[in-house]
Amino acid sequence: MRKALRWLLALTVLIGTLSTAGVATAAQVGQASRTADIKDQLLAIPGMSLVQEKPYTGYRYFVLNYTQPVDHRHPSKGTFQQRITVLHKDVSRPTVFYTSGYNVSTTPSRSEPTRIADANQVSLEYRYFTPSRPAPADWSKLDIWQAASDQHRVFKALKSIYTKNWIATGGSKGGMTATYFERFYPHDMDGVVAYVAPNDVVNNEDSAYDRFFTKVGTKECRDRLDAVQREALVRRDSLEKKYAAYAAENGFTFTTVGSLDKAYEAVVLDYVWGFWQYSLVSDCDTIPANAATATDDEIWTSVDTISGFSFYTDQGLDPYTPYYYQAGTQLGAPTIQFPYIEKKYIHYGYQPPRNFVPRSIPMKFQRDAMRDVDTWVRHHAGHMLFVYGQNDPWGAERFAVGKGSKDSYVFTAPGLNHGANVAALTADQKALATARILAWAGVPATTTAQAKPLAPYDAKLDRQDVQREPTLRP
Repeated sequence: MRKALRWLLALTVLIGTLSTAGVATAAQVGQASRTADIKDQLLAIPGMSLVQEKPYTGYRYFVLNYTQPVDHRHPSKGTFQQRITVLHKDVSRPTVFYTSGYNVSTTPSRSEPTRIADANQVSLEYRYFTPSRPAPADWSKLDIWQAASDQHRVFKALKSIYTKNWIATGGSKGGMTATYFERFYPHDMDGVVAYVAPNDVVNNEDSAYDRFFTKVGTKECRDRLDAVQREALVRRDSLEKKYAAYAAENGFTFTTVGSLDKAYEAVVLDYVWGFWQYSLVSDCDTIPANAATATDDEIWTSVDTISGFSFYTDQGLDPYTPYYYQAGTQLGAPTIQFPYIEKKYIHYGYQPPRNFVPRSIPMKFQRDAMRDVDTWVRHHAGHMLFVYGQNDPWGAERFAVGKGSKDSYVFTAPGLNHGANVAALTADQKALATARILAWAGVPATTTAQAKPLAPYDAKLDRQDVQREPTLRP
């Protein structure tokens, strides 16, 4: 009996010794991983691979691929490579999770919250934008929940390296993406900054846009734009000949939209919206003052500069197929009226997203998707900031925070367009927004009045390029 007890005691001591050794080893491994080079830490994540490292003073910048399941509900049914970039400052800094909602740029850049918090930045390419597209592509797996689950999985993978606070951000469709991510995974981020994010709750009720276009800017500017748009349709025959020659010269085709005539009208009807989306009232001087006496070339150039005659070609639409698919299945798309143009000049009106997606891809609209997100934001938003531009058409239908929200805000930058940001807000709102971003990032300012970006301005990293893109694409 004593032998048995001595044997049991010895065995217990031995097991305890082995267990202690195991814990020590794990601690040593953890310490080693924290002191390893950041590239080695990133590449130690299962499924992560390096595409390229680019030098940038004060940072390490990585272009990476990450293996993602095509269907997060059924991970065993195929994977694809999703493009990621990491602008690494220091693991002791907070991290901003940025997405444009489209392709990811592989040139180092810094979002506004990244500069404000002097943070690291992880940028993610939206699924199904090339090269982050499964092959073959099952388009039914392109929805806002699957995309939010992509972000959730990337966050979980990187959180072990970047352990401080995280903020999600993005502009336009990227702002929508950050909002949807928060709706489905509300415990991942410490804050959300969504810029100029449209919120089309009821797809077939768009009167807010019509009201917007009767008040935006000045009457003189609105009249100039309306007149040029109308004149482009009055001169349809002569300008479509110019369009046909332009398409032939560049090898453009019109299979997806259906015809050159449909593409021409789509470009012209984008004109007024496109101006307010990307321009300011001060740019009205660039619009022909008298459309009736302007030459064909002057009308063509004005429309092409703002709307882009190349866009509704097959070649122009192809990169945006994932967006139009989402607009026609969940996000919704605007339809506006043109009361100043006689009906005989408008053949098609604002065309639905279905017209901009190849017919080989099936689409069915889900009415409740945006209603669900809108309701959640109104009643459950926490640590969320929405920034809009006063003269941006997409802000006509926007997110709102309600009684159930906490520490959440909706601000509007006076006179600004689709490039609105915190820096352009009124002084008091700018101070409050900056202070909240710093607080959410875990680096609060002493007082709201003292809240300022922690990182100095960098002309290359912080440039804000508002590209001219089609109006049916936020």
